[in-house]
Amino acid sequence: MKNAVIGNNKQKANLIVLGAVPRLLYLLQQETSSIELKTECAVVLGSLSMGTENNVKSLLDCHIIPALLQGLLSADIRFIEACLRCLRTIFTSPVTPVELLYTDATVIPHLMLLLSRSLHSQEYICQIFAHCCKAPDHQTILFNHGVVQNIAHLLTSVSYKVRMQALKCFSVLAFDNPQVSMTLVNVLVDGELLPQIFVKMLQRDKPIEMQLTAAKCLTYMCRAGSIRTDDNCIVLKTLPCLVRMCNKERLLEERVEGAETLAYLIEPDVELQRIASITDHLISMLADYFKYPSSVSAITDIKRHHETELSDTEDADSRGAIDESQCTAAFLTFPLSQMTQQTQLVSAATSEEKLDHDLKHAHELRQAAFKLYASLGANDEDIRKKIIEAEHMMDRIVNGLSETSVKVRLAAVRCLHSLSRSVQQLRTSFQDHAVWKPLMKVLQNAPDDILVVASSTLCNLLLEFSPSKEPILESGAIDLLCSLTLSENPALRVNGIWALMNMAFQADQKIKSDILRGLSTEQLFRLLSDPDVNVLMKTLGLLRNLLSTRPVSEVTLRVRGICTTCVQCVFTAIVIHTLQKESAPDWISDRSLVHV
Repeated sequence: MKNAVIGNNKQKANLIVLGAVPRLLYLLQQETSSIELKTECAVVLGSLSMGTENNVKSLLDCHIIPALLQGLLSADIRFIEACLRCLRTIFTSPVTPVELLYTDATVIPHLMLLLSRSLHSQEYICQIFAHCCKAPDHQTILFNHGVVQNIAHLLTSVSYKVRMQALKCFSVLAFDNPQVSMTLVNVLVDGELLPQIFVKMLQRDKPIEMQLTAAKCLTYMCRAGSIRTDDNCIVLKTLPCLVRMCNKERLLEERVEGAETLAYLIEPDVELQRIASITDHLISMLADYFKYPSSVSAITDIKRHHETELSDTEDADSRGAIDESQCTAAFLTFPLSQMTQQTQLVSAATSEEKLDHDLKHAHELRQAAFKLYASLGANDEDIRKKIIEAEHMMDRIVNGLSETSVKVRLAAVRCLHSLSRSVQQLRTSFQDHAVWKPLMKVLQNAPDDILVVASSTLCNLLLEFSPSKEPILESGAIDLLCSLTLSENPALRVNGIWALMNMAFQADQKIKSDILRGLSTEQLFRLLSDPDVNVLMKTLGLLRNLLSTRPVSEVTLRVRGICTTCVQCVFTAIVIHTLQKESAPDWISDRSLVHV
């Protein structure tokens, strides 16, 4: 069975359909089975788990994980390794619920004990931990069971695979976790602090996989606050390493991971953004991320072109064979043309495989580039100018807003939001490319995570000095923004009322009337009593903008009448209530008084 299923997904599926899994599990758990038989059963199950996702689902339905975990109690190291190898394969499958590892509280401590048994057990256990640590709760469980102390020494193991899996384990443990990161910074391994070991792994003579993972560890520790952003290990080691990963000489997967990690590292720090923007021409380097087509038609055209080339090569090969058959024996001893054409055939097929690989990563590349552009331009005006002046940059963003991939659209909107903080660009590039049009389309029907960023961008486009304000108003934005204030998502309510506040600033009476009509008095009352203080403050700002108009018109008097008779009592009561809250920050009290 083992020999039949190795490398053959069809045979694996056949054995599963024929009911081999329950029988194998039965033999695996039988006390009368020899240790050799149990080991062979675990090996076959491991091979079956390396098949398709449906194979893994079938194994899970047969309750394979409890049986394998039970096998870890054996004293035989070969059987333990076979069980761990199978568990590793199953847990790394996307269809396996990682919570299965944490169901039994005795599993994690026992895995910690097995770390000392062999190099293979160290590799598999670290890999299981790395793939099953998906949430803060998982980080806490592993941390409380001493995973940091137990795997730290593995970073100096003689086995490269063990070192890499331990490094990956540290990267998932440190992600967005100050407690773990603060611990890591003080851990000693053979007399060296852990960050120093990570820095050594960034050296150019180390494998790229190791450099990237070590850079992620240092990035996550920096973002968690355990390493300063101006520390040399970040400025002189981690950041340059991640920029190197963006180079076109790297594999596509490495470029994606490098750009996304760099975007995360520099996102909150303006100085790191400035350093990154001038390192190895990063801004122009990212332009290469967009050279792969995104539309289905473009991909089809490219594939058709390659298929034509392949067909031409086959025809040439056939003609070459016919010509040679008519040649003399002397010429047949030197079939150079045939060899050349066969080489071309193999080359064309290889090129086709490479094309499939490149097109598969096209969306990921554009997503990573947009994320990095967004982080680079988050604060500095000069960097934003450089980004927008990059060739076809605005066209790429506009095209990104209509991508089929939700992740690419979200990244494009984030990039647009970052660049929209520039007054100069709002008045020039944003107007020249009419970015408000695709942005309004995005707002019509999108998931909440895209809506939050898109509506934040719209707030900037509705500022008084933005040329896009008028066409946005004419496109029916008031109704859309009023509908956002009804959302259950606090961020959308804030953005909706914020955009209306910007819209009402120094606006004519018709716009103000339309805003009041769209919101209604009842909705204003609800917003004034919203539990989110940001919604309350923006609503107060909206009311201020609605009332502050000169000269006084009939509409203003009507608005003031509503506010005087209906809102002022509630308004004042809310402000007093806000001022009386002990937990209210000073800025809330100050702004509330200003609005009054």
